[in-house]
Amino acid sequence: MTGVRFGLGISTATGQDPVAAAQRAERLGFDFVSASDHPSGDSPTYETWTMLSWIAAHTRRIGLATRVLGVPYRNPALTAKMAETFDRLSGGRLILGLGGGYSDAEFRAFGLGVPTPREKVDGLAEAVSVIRGLWSEPRFSFPGRLHRTEAADLEPKPARPIPIWLGTFGPRALEVTGRLADGWIPSLGYLPRDEMPALRRRVLDAVESAGRDPASVTCALNLTVRIDPAAGYDDGMVSGSAETVREQLAGLAGWGFTVLNLQAPDDQVEQLAREILPALR
Repeated sequence: MTGVRFGLGISTATGQDPVAAAQRAERLGFDFVSASDHPSGDSPTYETWTMLSWIAAHTRRIGLATRVLGVPYRNPALTAKMAETFDRLSGGRLILGLGGGYSDAEFRAFGLGVPTPREKVDGLAEAVSVIRGLWSEPRFSFPGRLHRTEAADLEPKPARPIPIWLGTFGPRALEVTGRLADGWIPSLGYLPRDEMPALRRRVLDAVESAGRDPASVTCALNLTVRIDPAAGYDDGMVSGSAETVREQLAGLAGWGFTVLNLQAPDDQVEQLAREILPALR
């Protein structure tokens, strides 16, 4: 259990106060806050990157994670520039979470081409290569099939290695994660819970096949938490009494997830921070 870190999901709904939620998370000792990326929809929401930038300007210590940016929504080279600026101005607090893009309906709604499943994975891999290349090399050229740069300069370079976490599930995407990423952040509920250890093993096998150190890749888990003594077992979330929630979170950490990113009801955040998380740290 040593070294478990905790994030807290911040709602992008416009009826909420994201700054107040993040300031409370910082005060309660959470390691980072995170926000999902769904630019299209009929519910009023803030745009993720803009909201997290606003939060960064009104907090001092807490990390800020995109959970996860859909790569097809933003040019990867420009994302690299955005991330460098965000990380520099926030004092090195960004976790750049990326994904292939979940909702085809959102692509159609915004007039974007709808990538095939293969293109989503290939585009994700190319995006990581573009971003890392621009962060580290002068006049960087990348002749990708979906993303490319030509003698591109990005200055300044990041002052530190900005971590890139990928939200992935399929075999090819897990291989990309192990080969290229600094972290893996799947969400509980997309697959049966007992399949998670095997997926994690796939990622770590890909890490080793790429000649990388498995200890260098963070295994994080995004999950919903509800403290409710009357709740029965739910495979897609962690719920039950405070003791049951504590035991289930400990079990997930025991599977090798050293970061747990919690989506919790607003009125339970303080209880989680004061009664449950200290025992797991």
